[in-house]
Amino acid sequence: MTDKTIKRCLWAAEVKPFYQQYHDDEWGVPVHDDRVLFEMLILEGAQAGLSWETILKRRDGYRKAFHNFDVAKVARMTDDKLEATLLNADIIRNRLKVFATRKNAIAFIAIQKEFGSFAEYVWNFVGGKPQVNRPKSREDMRATSPESDALSRDLKKRGMTFVGSTIMYAYMQAVGLVNDHMVGCFCAKKNK
Repeated sequence: MTDKTIKRCLWAAEVKPFYQQYHDDEWGVPVHDDRVLFEMLILEGAQAGLSWETILKRRDGYRKAFHNFDVAKVARMTDDKLEATLLNADIIRNRLKVFATRKNAIAFIAIQKEFGSFAEYVWNFVGGKPQVNRPKSREDMRATSPESDALSRDLKKRGMTFVGSTIMYAYMQAVGLVNDHMVGCFCAKKNK
C-alpha cells in the first residue's frame, strides 16, 4: 500500500514502495515460525553498519545464497561454499558476516534442541507476548531495552555473533516481539 494519505511511522513515511510494504505487512507482526526467525536474525546481523533498505533490496539474494534460510543447510555450509558466497554481488560481501551466518545457524539449532523451537526460546524474553510501545516522536524511539540486552548477552554466550543489543532490539521489532508502531500509524491499530 503506497497511498501517501495513509499515516505511517516516520521511518516509513517517505520511502520506496518495497520499504513501505515491509513496514505495512511485516514490521511488528508477531512471528513464531523458526525459518522466518532465522532469516530475520541473519538479515538484522547483516544490516549492522548499513541501512535496512540496503538489506531489503538484497533479501532475495540472501535467500538464494543461504538455502532460503533452511537452518540445517546453512549450518552444513563448508568454508569453500562460504568463500564462494563472498563473490555473490546479491548479498553484502563481508567475510565476518557471511561466516557468522553458519556460526549462528549452529547455535540456532542448539537452541532449538534445548527449547523445542527457537520461537519458544526467543518469546520467553518478552513473557510470551509482544511488548507494545507507542512512540510519539523520533526522540521517543529507543535503540535497546533491558530485554534486548538480555537476549544479546544470552545469544553471545551461546556462540552467536552480530547479535549486539541494538541489533537485537531491531530484530525484536522486526519479528513482533516488540511493536513500536508510532502513535497515529495505521499499523498501530492492526498490530496490537
